[in-house]
Amino acid sequence: MEETTHQPQDLINRRSLMLKGAVMGVGATAVGRVLVDPPDVFGHTRARGGRLTSGDAAILRFLCAAEIIESDLWQQYNELAGIQDSEVPGGSGNDAYTEAVEVLDEDMNQYIHDNTDDEFSHVAFINAYLRAHGERTVNLDKFRTLPSSQADGAQKHVGRLTNLMQLSVDTSFWTRYRSDSRNPDLGDTLPQAVPTLAVGQHPAIPRDNSDLKNANHLQAIANTAGFHFAFIEQGGTSLYAALAQRVTSKEVLRILLSIGGSEIMHFQTWHDKAGNAPPLKDGRLVFPDLNSDGQSTQTNLILPEPTPFLKRKFPDVSIIRPTETKRAAMGAAKALTKDGLFIGQPPEFFTKLKKLANAADAARPAH
Repeated sequence: MEETTHQPQDLINRRSLMLKGAVMGVGATAVGRVLVDPPDVFGHTRARGGRLTSGDAAILRFLCAAEIIESDLWQQYNELAGIQDSEVPGGSGNDAYTEAVEVLDEDMNQYIHDNTDDEFSHVAFINAYLRAHGERTVNLDKFRTLPSSQADGAQKHVGRLTNLMQLSVDTSFWTRYRSDSRNPDLGDTLPQAVPTLAVGQHPAIPRDNSDLKNANHLQAIANTAGFHFAFIEQGGTSLYAALAQRVTSKEVLRILLSIGGSEIMHFQTWHDKAGNAPPLKDGRLVFPDLNSDGQSTQTNLILPEPTPFLKRKFPDVSIIRPTETKRAAMGAAKALTKDGLFIGQPPEFFTKLKKLANAADAARPAH
């Protein structure tokens, strides 16, 4: 798992130009040499220039792996329903699928494009930062073996890391952010907003052109994508906040807070758009009228309701949730696996993902 990530060559070149100055500056110190800043007011020290702490490096590697996974799935969405240009090349678009996705919002193609571009930038930056500090980078190219969509507009012969055609989407995030009494960090469980989407295996992109023939079925696929967009980005929103509590370096903390902030912006966008998914039934998959069941699923409640935090004795507060740091990386790995994203991957892939997650979860800030 060394060297670079798999990206279109012009995208690599563009990212490299943007990062060249930063990498040169950070990497000027001889690799392996550790310079330490004076203790701050809390007594903490920060490595400067040379190697990162093993925990900080492990956290960055796990986050980079997560971003590589995200960039792979977002690129598949962009090929079919986004904007293909020099920033996010690949694919040629699928008019029927794009129109179904745009039922959720007419600007979805731009949002999908920008989210894809953001994820590639996260991968490029984190790997460059690791390299500049003499640390191993992350590469998952050997696992790009899963099949692509065979629908018009997709890159049909490109191997993928992720499977968007057999998803079981957890929609409990929807009710979690609307609850004023339950928080998963305090052991609470939340119901599914779309119960039938969380069971079975559902495509979020057309598998081939036969999925385009029935308008109701195609809209169900687009609705699935809309909720999947939000599911993916709410996970990143919590993951960065959870792992930020484990870093030692102030600069690494700055990276996590800054990239994590963009994940929050992504989630807010998709949280809003998923609420526009029209009610429908496609076989056993049912998208209900979310505005018929009160506050727990009301579509325009996209800002986090105040909820218990830390301990129930404190007043309710509007927060990101969950943010519990214990086993956060492994929790994210399990959630992505349960989502169906890795159906078809070999055991070696899961072993590697588990190793990366365990290393990140083992990180402890220096005192």
